Amino acid sequence: MDSLASALSTVDDDPLGTFPLHPTEIRIGYARVSTGGQKLDRQIDALILAGCWRIFPEKKSGKNDLRPELKACHAFLQSGDTLVVPSLDRYGRSLQDLVNMVGSLRERQIGLTSLHERLDTTTPGGRLIFHVFAALAEFIRELIVQGTNEGLAAARARGRVGGRPTVVNDNLLRAARDMLPNPENSIETIAALLGVSVGTLYNHIPDLKELRTSRIPAQLDGSTR
Repeated sequence: MDSLASALSTVDDDPLGTFPLHPTEIRIGYARVSTGGQKLDRQIDALILAGCWRIFPEKKSGKNDLRPELKACHAFLQSGDTLVVPSLDRYGRSLQDLVNMVGSLRERQIGLTSLHERLDTTTPGGRLIFHVFAALAEFIRELIVQGTNEGLAAARARGRVGGRPTVVNDNLLRAARDMLPNPENSIETIAALLGVSVGTLYNHIPDLKELRTSRIPAQLDGSTR
């Protein structure tokens, strides 16, 4: 319960409170592909159809902190506006990154709409989903920390102290295996969420490729990727 309360407080004391308090009709879009060879056309078409009158297109990997178009988009947004993205993984690099950015938007009284997930933080249902996201992000972080601490304690009990702590543990691998079959989760996103490298996932999950090929069908329509 403590982790749940802590996670909820990362977004707001009243996560279901209305925001923006004074919405405008202005919808600003942000689109992103990972490489220069990929096309932004489908994402941009979807954002135009959603009523965006200005769109910031980005050709950068989600793992890259330097996303100039996203920075420009955030700077352009004003109180009451709504940021529209094709899908959540086009916006945030990880679940925690997403929670942090939505929290920042909320402080500025800016809404967020994700077309693929049909999620809108200007509605009570959309705000509730991010309320749960914050709790999940905190829960995963605590699982990782708990596993790391248990590994260090076991090492000390065997007389081994210092050195690089073991980050990969059963809880982390179980979480990765649960997320891998879902086609909405890229391997890069899973690795970033769990705080490990993509290579670490491949090294510790021998059947990773098989898990990816047995993906479950997407549960939502309207993908813009």
